[in-house]
Amino acid sequence: MVSLFKQGKRWLVLGHRWLGIGTGLLFALWIGSGLVMLYVPFPSLTETERLARLRPMAWEAVAVSPDEALAQLGETRMPRSLDLEMRGDEPVYRMSSCDGRRITLSARTGAPAGPVDAEAARRLTGAGPGASVEEVARDQWTVTARYDPLRSFHKVALNDAAGTELYVSQRTGEIVLDTTRFERGWNWVGAVTHWVYLTPLRARADLWRDVVLWISGIAAFTALTGLVLGIWRLRLRRRYARGRVTPYRGMARWHHFAGLIGGIGLTTFILSGWLSMNPNRWFTSLAPTADLREAYAGADNPVGLTTGSLRALAADAPLGLHLARIGGHWVAMGIDRTGKRAIGDAPSTARIAAAAGLAMAGARLEGVERLDTHDLYWSPLTSGTLPILRLRFADPAATWLHVDPRSGEILNRLDRSGRVNRWLFTALHRLDLPVLVGHPPARDAAQWLLNLLAGALVITGLVIGWRRIGPKASAHSPLPARGERAASPPRWGARRGGSRG
Repeated sequence: MVSLFKQGKRWLVLGHRWLGIGTGLLFALWIGSGLVMLYVPFPSLTETERLARLRPMAWEAVAVSPDEALAQLGETRMPRSLDLEMRGDEPVYRMSSCDGRRITLSARTGAPAGPVDAEAARRLTGAGPGASVEEVARDQWTVTARYDPLRSFHKVALNDAAGTELYVSQRTGEIVLDTTRFERGWNWVGAVTHWVYLTPLRARADLWRDVVLWISGIAAFTALTGLVLGIWRLRLRRRYARGRVTPYRGMARWHHFAGLIGGIGLTTFILSGWLSMNPNRWFTSLAPTADLREAYAGADNPVGLTTGSLRALAADAPLGLHLARIGGHWVAMGIDRTGKRAIGDAPSTARIAAAAGLAMAGARLEGVERLDTHDLYWSPLTSGTLPILRLRFADPAATWLHVDPRSGEILNRLDRSGRVNRWLFTALHRLDLPVLVGHPPARDAAQWLLNLLAGALVITGLVIGWRRIGPKASAHSPLPARGERAASPPRWGARRGGSRG
């Protein structure tokens, strides 16, 4: 048994040493890129940016009602939602079909609004004479599957001082993304590095997920073994020679202390980062399934708005309308520069609860709670919309639905596994902790402190690793403290790495 214990300890030391050498640079990249991501998110088109580019609705040009346009299209199912807005000088209806296709119909004629060419994309973006247009099927900023129904794109480079580039869907004519030179530059050393978001790899979602799971899993094992060895080699009572608490000298000594000071926190970073990839599909997505959304929308009832009644809404909807089907009833939302607001009465809580009951296949509704402030499971870091309704169900997964009371639309689905993930990933990796909620400066300071500790840990580890495998390795052989035997390799006994995963 003693021999087996010694052999296990030896393999633990050797495993940590060589895995540390292999993953040390990766840790350094994760730490640096994670700090960049605190301030520069991955490029996206926010709702505020989208609304800022919409032209005022030409209500006098709307000659076809929503029901007439859908009848001409020949769809057998009603969409869950429908938007009426401008595409250049043309009022159009936009919707997603049941099979996920994005459809755009002319509100003048009801006919499908065809694909847009490069010149049309230039006009839709208001680009000046110095702008250039390039056709793009998939690139670094449109690599994810969420853009698949909209491909391909016209990338319009405005050639302005900010280096703005706008992506226009060839299929629908929508502006779906904007990026600036600042965002693109910092994201190469931020999100692209942190998430291993290389286009050829990320375009193959399953392969990318497997690669990141294995890389982060190995890194997590390296961090855990370092934490174990660091605590193991620490002596506070029966100390080493000359009262030392560590057997190491020089750089290894600093590496040991850096690991002990920030060990637990830094290990949680890398482990929670691994968990963010949802190994073995342990956690349910926050996004409601298509079936749940369809059941929540209810019966395929017609919209029931004529062109005359549409024009009567013009004062409340300067940029157009958003129509959502909730439990078979349509809710009209007027769009202006600040967002969407219900026209008339918002859907009642009773109607929302009834629609949610249908969506949850008859599961018992345990309670409905209105939140006017954030709480542990509706945090400003991950959401932001207020107020919201929280509907709790007594189904096997203990599901909560968060619903916008103004539109009646489901914002997310949070079951038991999602609430666990909130603590294992969001709390530990992004420091979305109760004591820091609502205090962004304190949260940023905590992130910097933990990442700087990780940086000290990684730098000392990289130096030690280089001395072992570098050209002068033999001249830098580590020595134990006086009075210590060199029976076991001392240099990497406290090696551990930290990352934001």
